[in-house]
Amino acid sequence: MGMRTASSYLAAITAFALSLVLGACGGAPANLPDEPYEPVDYRLYPAPEGGYVGDTMPFVTDEGELELYYLYETDHNGQGYHPVYKYSTDDLCGYEDHGMVMSFGLMSDPDPAIGTGSVMQDQDGLYHLFYTGHNDTGNSGRGRECVMHATSTDRETWTKIPEDTFFAPEGYSKDDFRDPEVFWVEEDQCYWMLIAARENEQGGVVAKYTSTDLSTWEFHGPIYAPHEQFMLECPDLFKMGDRYYLTYSWDCVTYYAMGDSMDGPFTAPADNVLDGNNFVFYAAKTAELDGARYLCGWIGRAGMSADSGMYLWAGNLLNHELIQHDDGTLGVRAPQTFSGYFTEELPFRAVKKEGSVKIADNSIALQASEGAYALADMGTRPATMLFECDVAFDESGCVGFAFGGGESDEPYTALCLDARTGMLHYEGFYIEQLRQFDPVMFTTFDFSKNATHHVTLVCENEIVIMYVDGVKALSARISHSTDGAHFCVFADGCDAEFANISMMRPSAAD
Repeated sequence: MGMRTASSYLAAITAFALSLVLGACGGAPANLPDEPYEPVDYRLYPAPEGGYVGDTMPFVTDEGELELYYLYETDHNGQGYHPVYKYSTDDLCGYEDHGMVMSFGLMSDPDPAIGTGSVMQDQDGLYHLFYTGHNDTGNSGRGRECVMHATSTDRETWTKIPEDTFFAPEGYSKDDFRDPEVFWVEEDQCYWMLIAARENEQGGVVAKYTSTDLSTWEFHGPIYAPHEQFMLECPDLFKMGDRYYLTYSWDCVTYYAMGDSMDGPFTAPADNVLDGNNFVFYAAKTAELDGARYLCGWIGRAGMSADSGMYLWAGNLLNHELIQHDDGTLGVRAPQTFSGYFTEELPFRAVKKEGSVKIADNSIALQASEGAYALADMGTRPATMLFECDVAFDESGCVGFAFGGGESDEPYTALCLDARTGMLHYEGFYIEQLRQFDPVMFTTFDFSKNATHHVTLVCENEIVIMYVDGVKALSARISHSTDGAHFCVFADGCDAEFANISMMRPSAAD
């Protein structure tokens, strides 16, 4: 009796294991159970309680901390708005919230609204915050915008110096004169200030001023005038290797140009965008911490609907790590400090959900004919995770990551590497709709340079950042990826292989 019972159990276990294999390799679709889903605190991509992160002003302290001053945005701004708040971090894996460090002024002042600027330390150790004053009354004809100055001994309390305020020079828009970036230039033995300005004939430019005392400034004209954008907001100038780079923002996008000298000429490479459009990543400035340079900006908050791909100004803090390629162009990747945060490896598991799927070790091979798709489900997505893989697919194909299939949200939406359009994109489309609509939220990508692409996804709640080949990122808010949604890989109308799959999450101690 006991022997027959044990044999029955063994037969049942064997049959169950065989059913899983058949489900993975082309039999009836299998299922992975829904796991509990609990949102986490935003440690990688913070936002203040009751508000949003606007334009950042990064500063690195002598103690090796990255301070990120930012414009505090809310959904209920009054006549005065955008006080300056601050975060600080030493590893980009957790931030201290310092709250407000400087308020906006009165309606009778030039700064009832504060705009972007920069924080720096002078040769004598005093700290300076140069920023934009904005007043829609026009400041008695002098213009709506001006450059203003404040100082501090502790970077927590700032004293404004109204007498140092100045406005746009002749020949420039009085209402578009903002975002001062100030730094010491050893070769010139003076301070430089770069300003986003609008010249009456050339349009948006980056204008240069110099000073020896940080109070009086001499105008030198534009150092960059591409004759394309209305404005070149939030300019930043830095050096990597033997090249100089100028970052700036407009059209809801952050751009860059490159040159061999601080004074230029600067030229934009054929593709000078490192992340997506539609306020996916905006107003980025840079800072160097522990030998790595970071591009510090924000990901906008959801606009018309949660997954529309259309975002509003200001949202959560977002920092990319910059890479310099052999040809001098820039790329981005996930901050390498994240490896010390995501330390617990999750076991690989996957089942077939649609089409031809083969699963072996930590790889998934998919085959999908024209007009069809194949999809493999890897179970409930953790609220925060670091996912990596190598993916190879047809030159005219579309592959990526799908979110859905849980009890509360069955349809799958698609985050795409799309060689058909030459784009990375996400806009809340279901996989079945990918061929019906043009991409809305995207960045262009040249898939022809590599046969296999290395992809890293960093997820924290609804924020999903995709890095490809150390070249580009596509940042997104994907509400379909939360609340117990499953995480999948897919191929649309092509063959694809996702290999060397790994999934990490923070350890329970973190």
